[in-house]
Amino acid sequence: MAEYLQADKKQEIFAKYGKSNTDTGSPESQVALFSYRIAHLTEHLKSNKKDNVTRRSLLKLVGKRRRVLDYLKQVDIERYRNIVKELGLRK
Repeated sequence: MAEYLQADKKQEIFAKYGKSNTDTGSPESQVALFSYRIAHLTEHLKSNKKDNVTRRSLLKLVGKRRRVLDYLKQVDIERYRNIVKELGLRK
């Protein structure tokens, strides 16, 4: 994986938003990880405007995050509201 996302950083994200630092499967931890990666790619694209491969990856990642959030909204609206509020996301 990319060097900007170290294993300890991933565990920190999972510990903060998931149930434990090895909880990689919960929707909350997935959304948090996607959001971290999206923020990183957005910064990269600000200085590399013609990097279309990264732009496409960013759009795919945003779509993935949207699908996981839609799933969470259907399953448990309270958990959805909490993660959106914590991460400062908006639809």
